[in-house]
Amino acid sequence: MASSTARPEVRNPQHEDEIARRLLDSSATLSYDPATEVDWDTPLDKDFHGASPEWSTLYGTAYWNELTEEQRRELTRQEAASVASTGIWFEMILQQMVLRDIYAKDPTRPEFQWALTEIADECRHSIMFARGAEKLGAPAYRPHRVAIELGRAFKTLAFGEAAYAAILVAEEVLDVMQRDWMRDGRVVPFVRTINNIHVVEESRHMRFARDEVRKRMRGVSRVRRHLHAVVIAVAAYVIVTSMVSPRVYEQAGLDRDRAMKERKANEHHKSMMRSSCKGLMDFLASAGLLTRPALLFYQRAHLI
Repeated sequence: MASSTARPEVRNPQHEDEIARRLLDSSATLSYDPATEVDWDTPLDKDFHGASPEWSTLYGTAYWNELTEEQRRELTRQEAASVASTGIWFEMILQQMVLRDIYAKDPTRPEFQWALTEIADECRHSIMFARGAEKLGAPAYRPHRVAIELGRAFKTLAFGEAAYAAILVAEEVLDVMQRDWMRDGRVVPFVRTINNIHVVEESRHMRFARDEVRKRMRGVSRVRRHLHAVVIAVAAYVIVTSMVSPRVYEQAGLDRDRAMKERKANEHHKSMMRSSCKGLMDFLASAGLLTRPALLFYQRAHLI
């Protein structure tokens, strides 16, 4: 819905093709095959964490202080598996949105070919996450049914800047925590390798998503901008609150009710999330997508 005062979108196909060519060249030069890069054969060493302890949803709580080191390691392994499972869920949404976006477009364009490359990357990442969660000894964690249905609607209806900004939100949040995990010697080696692969390859995807958001925000009406700002914020809220399933506490042998109560009051974890999202929030603000109604959802998700 364009207003009469909106500036027309000024596209620069040559610039867009140049960005896509650079991304394709980077993918050809620096990509990984998780089937051979990750050590799938060595049995799980339970002397390691599944994620940096400081990223645990219970770190800093009274409950965490009561846990044995063995319990803490098991909890972080289950939490890492849950994050991986949520990643699979959203990467499946991402793949469908990108495929829908390029449907019937010119396949000779580098931008089209990069989009297919990104989809191929996400397929490999999803398989990698699935095998990683299995090796961590975790069940199939799934988001709440409401989140699944909201995701079903989002992947079908979202378009333009709403689709690409939501992709960026999901990848940015994962990127910061995984950069910590991949450098942490306390984390089991195969998980560190998984995180390294994902960080390297997703850096290209995030570059593409940022460029797409900027391009598609040119000339949009005020109504569309405000509407999509809220849609993106709701998507961010659903993604972030779905990352760690309440089931992880039972799987780790903890009291689920107490764990959920202390998790909700955990100021340390809220601070970690806020600090990890500063760059993302700055970008959304610069794109005009950090409106007052949207802020309410980011605040509820502790992203700002």
